[in-house]
Amino acid sequence: MTLPLTPERAIALRRMTEADLTEVMQVECAAYAVPWSEGIFRDCLRASYYCLVADRAGRLIGHAVMSVAAGECHILNLCVAPSHQGRGLGRRLLRRALALARQREADTAFLEVRASNQGAIRLYQAEGFDEIGLRKGYYPSADANAGPGTDSSRASREDAVLMARAL
Repeated sequence: MTLPLTPERAIALRRMTEADLTEVMQVECAAYAVPWSEGIFRDCLRASYYCLVADRAGRLIGHAVMSVAAGECHILNLCVAPSHQGRGLGRRLLRRALALARQREADTAFLEVRASNQGAIRLYQAEGFDEIGLRKGYYPSADANAGPGTDSSRASREDAVLMARAL
């Protein structure tokens, strides 16, 4: 049985602001073993990248970051709080970002995704993305952030699947 969409259940997608960064970081750290830093999000906001948040009753539960330039967009970060995954929010964030890219006259979308993130790969394939390459050792592994005494230069790294689709 599907529950009706009430104001308490409604999710608003809106532009991210610096005031959102504390909650964005909570979602980012809950969802990823190797999260972006707050500084990276600040840099994206300063660079006027398209930064979107999913707000449910005043609580942030997801976000997306995308750059658009020279007829291309690049999905840089797409994140949904673990407690809200599997409910279509990632798809909704992705579709909103791609719609904005089309409005900004982009004709191609690119992204990288961890090779181990099969759920995300399935989402991107379902949304028309195709694998176009592999970036060896692109992502740091979780053990790269293990803390003092860890030699991150020797830590294993994970490949990224490079994906693209026409807009």
